Amino acid sequence: MQRILVVDDVEVNRELLCNILDKDYIVEAAEDGEQAIQWLQEYYEETAAILLDLQMPKMDGFAVVEEMKRKGWMPKIPVLVISGEYAIEAENRCFELGVSDFIHKPFESSIVRNRIRNTMELFSTRNQLERTVQEQAEALREQEAIIRIQAEKLKEERSFNRLMMEYRSAIKEVETKLQVLNEEFSQEYNRNPFESIKSRLKSPDSIFEKLRRKGYPLTLDAIRDNLSDVAGVRVICSFSDDIYRLGGLLTKQDDIILLQAKDYIKNPKPNGYRSLHYILDVPIFLSHEKKYMNVEVQFRTIAMDFWASLEHKLRYKKTWQREDADEIVAQLKECADSIEDLDHQMQKIRDKIDRCSQ
Repeated sequence: MQRILVVDDVEVNRELLCNILDKDYIVEAAEDGEQAIQWLQEYYEETAAILLDLQMPKMDGFAVVEEMKRKGWMPKIPVLVISGEYAIEAENRCFELGVSDFIHKPFESSIVRNRIRNTMELFSTRNQLERTVQEQAEALREQEAIIRIQAEKLKEERSFNRLMMEYRSAIKEVETKLQVLNEEFSQEYNRNPFESIKSRLKSPDSIFEKLRRKGYPLTLDAIRDNLSDVAGVRVICSFSDDIYRLGGLLTKQDDIILLQAKDYIKNPKPNGYRSLHYILDVPIFLSHEKKYMNVEVQFRTIAMDFWASLEHKLRYKKTWQREDADEIVAQLKECADSIEDLDHQMQKIRDKIDRCSQ
């Protein structure tokens, strides 16, 4: 049977509780807080619950709980306070210290047994959940350690470095095609369809983290088959209509395959972000073969690129308070909407200037 410790300086209360519980538990008794702590020093691992009076000589119930917290026993043993008081302040203080429940005097046998049983079951369930979470966290850490080792090995392989070379080559192909279009526009229309091009190759750590997060194996085939954003190109345009014109010209080239298009200009994201996203299959020409590689191409206006850059920095700040998050998100959305209005107004001004120049 499970062992319960009753701590009360009144002998009648101790005897009454022992009579109520001795059929279901092994009941030990202590006359004050000092005896209780001395007993727990030796038997706390065998103790299933403590019934603790608050008002006692030498060492009261509050001091017992404080000492149990100091010794690290509170998370392991449920404490039920037995008291004839109904003071809210005292109960709040007990709960803040980690007490599990109250049993008020005079004692009713069925209430005492039910409260003890329910408290012990809840306490056991909570501890089991905590152990499960700890075990899962440990298993995850072990899994991540294995993944890091696999990732480090893969990064050193020539085949991985060759794959990264192929993605870099695909980025260069897209950049070249865009630069050619830019030159043509400059000659024929005396203006450029875009302001700048930014490119990036996803870092090995970022690639492996995304594979892990999505549940894919750390293999070259998994990278090729499941990640479409390893190679990325961002095109910064002055005006929204240049985005659609340039995007259309690029995707109509006969060696480019458009795999996916997401128009966040006509259908902005909830946070206000606006851009045009393409996933393209782009040919690269190697010494012995021609092969297609995925490249993600994003088109943004200058103003939206400025907003997205700042939003990214703010979003990854670690100092956000939960109560501030909704307000900050709303303010960012308001800024994005203002930028959309600005882009629209600048487009109208440019169109008017073009008409006046004809």
